[in-house]
This record gives sequence, structure tokens and C-alpha cells, in this order.
Amino acid sequence: MSSLTVRQILKDLADDMPFGIATSGDGLDSVIGTGELSKPGLLLAGFEQGFAAERIQILGEAELAFLGALDADGRKQALKRLIVACVPCVVVTDGHEPPAELIELCNDVGIPVLKTEFGSNQVVRQVGAAIDKWLCPRTSIHGTLVDVYGMGLLFTGASGIGKSECGLDLVEHGHRLVADDVVTVTRTPQDYLIGSGSDLLRYNMEIRGIGIIDLRAVYGIRAIRRQKRIEIEVRLVHWSDLDDYERLGLDEKTTEILGVEIPIVTLPLVPGKNVTVIAEVIALNQLLKLEGIHPARELDKRLKDLAADKARVRKILRSDME
Repeated sequence: MSSLTVRQILKDLADDMPFGIATSGDGLDSVIGTGELSKPGLLLAGFEQGFAAERIQILGEAELAFLGALDADGRKQALKRLIVACVPCVVVTDGHEPPAELIELCNDVGIPVLKTEFGSNQVVRQVGAAIDKWLCPRTSIHGTLVDVYGMGLLFTGASGIGKSECGLDLVEHGHRLVADDVVTVTRTPQDYLIGSGSDLLRYNMEIRGIGIIDLRAVYGIRAIRRQKRIEIEVRLVHWSDLDDYERLGLDEKTTEILGVEIPIVTLPLVPGKNVTVIAEVIALNQLLKLEGIHPARELDKRLKDLAADKARVRKILRSDME
């Protein structure tokens, strides 16, 4: 993942939150390492302990009112504390013009000063969210991601095993394709795994024997979605008599992607097996588990209760015979 710079933030937010550049433009390639933004009121007042210099600094109504109450020399001394800290950039909000002393000092050291019509709180929310999204850990997985009954099923397996065909059949059954072939997985700050397709391959699918098809063109907008939380991995494998496959479902296996554990179901394939229906059952069964309904555990409990009852009966009969 490439480093996030001030220039990239300006580009990403150009439509939703445009910024003006008040300084010469130097320092736009400064690296941003955190999605947290700060309002440096205490620093301007002279309290430097605990100041987070790595954050973008916001000068809003309160900070500008404080600076406006100082004379030119006092204002320059207060702003020098901010400049010496080598912050990545300074944002002046609420449509205010940056103080002349700030522009002069920042031009000297190459710290960009941005200005916007938006309020401080909105800047903190939107800029912080954009930075967090950019800095989130991400990886690419060879597979097919489909939204099945609201559950994100990630189909993985060897090349040519039928991941795309399974995804196509699920779309035919009314479910929605998120990505095929290359699934970009991002871990959010809440430790969710969000899957999406690449911009180049989005909604295209390769079906061996046919070639490339565009699912959005063939099935319409109902058949696709841009991203989906990945909740289950379905690993397709060729059947082997040597492998021991899960029969009861008591032992829930998990896999780890970007440090986040999710359930995994290994699905052995044989000719004639209806993978689509099984995939739908996997999604529905997981929904039941989220509601606290676990059929395998409930059956296991009933069998154990029955065995315990029979054991008690045998014990009573033996005691009577004695």
C-alpha cells in the first residue's frame, strides 16, 4: 500500500469537500499516518505536553478567535509552536482566511495550509473517514464474492474448480455478485472484512468455454453490488476418499484474513452436486446461528439427554433387581 499524502486527500475529497490551498503548494506530498485530526488550541496557548504533531491540525472558530485576540507578535509566537512541531498540514475551516503570519511561517518550512467553507466538525468527520479508509489494511484474494441472503460468501479454491460458475448460478437464483476472480479485501477499524471488486474487472466474469461476460449488462443492476462484508469462506475442493470432511457441524472451523477470523466451510465437489443450493443453505444456516439457533448442537444435546435418561433407567432397574 502506497503512503497517503496531503495531495491524495485533496484529490479524493475534491467532489465532496473541496479545499483551497492558501500557501505556495510546497509540502503537499507530506505523509499522513493517522486518521485522527486535532484542534491545537492548547498548543497555541503555550501548553505543549501531549501534542500530537503527526495529525492534521484544524483551526476553527475558537482557535481563530484566540489568535485574533493577540497582537501581531503574540500571534506569530503562538503559531511558531505549531510550525516547530512539523505538522503534516493545517486546515482553516468555516470560510475564514488564514492569518497572514500562518501563511508566512508555513511557506518558509513547506507546510501546506488549506482552507474550506465547511465547519470544523464536518471536516474532522469526513477527512478522518477518508484517511481511515485509505490506511486500512487490505489484500487481494483469488475467489468469487457473492451476497447470498445478506451473507457475504467468499468462494475460494483451485483455478478452474468452478468458483465463477457457482457465482453465476447464484446470480441466476436472484443473489448479487460483488467480485469475481480478484476480490479486494479491506479490514475496517471495527475489524470487519469488506470485499469489493477491482475497478478494471468490476462485474465482469470469465466463464470457461464462453469467455468474458458483463453481469450488470446481462442481468441488470439487481444482480450486483459494489461491496459486501465477508462473513463466510466457502472453500471448494475436489472430493478425495482420503480426506475426512465435516459430517455433523459441531466443530466450527475458522480461517484468518488480515488477522480477522471468520467461519470456513470446506465443500467437496463431485459430479452432479448442487453447489448453488448448498451455498444458499450455508448462508441460511449462518443466519440461524447468529440468532442463537445451532441445529447440530441442539441434536447433540437431545442425543446426550436421551442417553442420560436411558442410563438412569438402567441404573434403577439394576437397583430393583438387587
